[in-house]
Amino acid sequence: MNLGAVVERHPADARALFEGGSWHTWGQLRARAGAQARSITAMGVGPGDRVAIAFGTSVDFVVAYLGVLACGGVAVPLNPNSPAAELAGELRAVGAGLLLAGGAAAGAASELAEQAGGTRVVVPEALAGSPSEGPGADSEPGTDSEPGPDTEPGTVAATGTDADPERYEVADRADDDVAVLLFTSGTAGAPRPAMLTHGNLLANLRQMLSVPGIVGSDDVALAAVPLFHVFGLNVALGLVLETGASLVLEERFDAAESLELVRDLGVTALLGVPAMFSAWADAPGVEPSALAGVRHAIAGAAALEPEVAERFEHRFGVPVWQGYGLTEASPAVSTSLGTGRNRAGSVGHPLPGVELRIVDEGGEQVLDGDPGEIWVRGPNVFAGYWGDEPSTAEVLTPDGWLRTGDVGVVGPDGDLYVVDRKKDLVIVSGFNVYPGEVEKVVAEVPGVSAAVVVGLPDALTGESVEAVVVRQPGAAVTEQQVRDQCASRLARYKCPSSVRFVDELPTGLAGKALRRAVRQQVT
Repeated sequence: MNLGAVVERHPADARALFEGGSWHTWGQLRARAGAQARSITAMGVGPGDRVAIAFGTSVDFVVAYLGVLACGGVAVPLNPNSPAAELAGELRAVGAGLLLAGGAAAGAASELAEQAGGTRVVVPEALAGSPSEGPGADSEPGTDSEPGPDTEPGTVAATGTDADPERYEVADRADDDVAVLLFTSGTAGAPRPAMLTHGNLLANLRQMLSVPGIVGSDDVALAAVPLFHVFGLNVALGLVLETGASLVLEERFDAAESLELVRDLGVTALLGVPAMFSAWADAPGVEPSALAGVRHAIAGAAALEPEVAERFEHRFGVPVWQGYGLTEASPAVSTSLGTGRNRAGSVGHPLPGVELRIVDEGGEQVLDGDPGEIWVRGPNVFAGYWGDEPSTAEVLTPDGWLRTGDVGVVGPDGDLYVVDRKKDLVIVSGFNVYPGEVEKVVAEVPGVSAAVVVGLPDALTGESVEAVVVRQPGAAVTEQQVRDQCASRLARYKCPSSVRFVDELPTGLAGKALRRAVRQQVT
């Protein structure tokens, strides 16, 4: 079954998405998504072809996502605010023939088209606005100005509109066909695209919906999280697409403004990352009654500090329920919602249909209460990393278990507690940062001899990135130089929050810097 088909059954006049002061109905959404599917099909996109999507949290992202799925393509959501060099590298990594670009990515369309080589960059006309806002803005409204299948790669164009409300058709896809490629960090290397199939994503939606009362068709949910992240894509957005609930979209998170939306639009379900709950708990000038209609709040993408949950509940009277997941599990593995218990640090029970083991280094089950690596198995577990069989073999066992790289403990009540990570990943507001990627960029700064990147605890983002740098003899490298280099090459969340200069780094027998020793030094 094609994941895009889930929106076919919702009433045409029912509210679907709220953005910029107005509601968009399911009928309007289907019409625009159908037009998008026909437009990109006319460009030569067929089943299995990769189409990248670089928009913020917006209706346009949802239209592009559904349009790609409907025509049988593989959606590749990307961060629109990433530097052009990083986006171009991701486009090349998946062999994307087409990029639908909005926001900052639209502004860099010409640069992206040049750097990505064979990728055609298209700025949808609805986003182009006035001629000063980017390529393709001078196209006539309502016309098909997109290149045809024979257009040369690297073209920058604008798509037209074809809003036929009777035509939202989806291509037939098998459960094991790839629907989405999401960049994440595997256990053994730099960011790589994880293959999530139609079956994976649908299975996880149904697993989540097995939790009583999580989201229903009458709910109004708020999502101020990035839809190019798996939590936003298949939890916040996915649950709404599956159930026909309503979703309030906020591209740029502002604590006070989002709480006003909660109050004014009758939001019943809050979904956010820990930093958002901290900001809500401290937002000035908002009455506690603003959340009177909220049934429950769910935190995901990163560990929630108990004191943040306490402050939020104390102010608004709404408990925050936690869950655990990862991109490779589509993403949800467990949740405390529905258990009747909301214990500090607990991420609850595995979802129905998800198997979970806690194992030692040899893959054997540990004793009750002992820590071990969390292994997960179920129809939601991904198909592997795109074009990388060795890395896939490192995380997937022959009998289907996903080695998460996270260390957990199961308490006497059966609740799961995530206590550590085997990986060196730094997780900033739910986004994975692979230290080696940042270290490579820092090492390119003139005068830098060596660099090690570690994660430090951060009350707002869970962790922050710190670069520990050794200067070459006589060099006068500054923190600002390191920051500027990273800002030009990396997404903002990957850039170091602080830079520390040292005379030398602790090394092992092979001369390689010992990251754990560096982390101990800086903490």
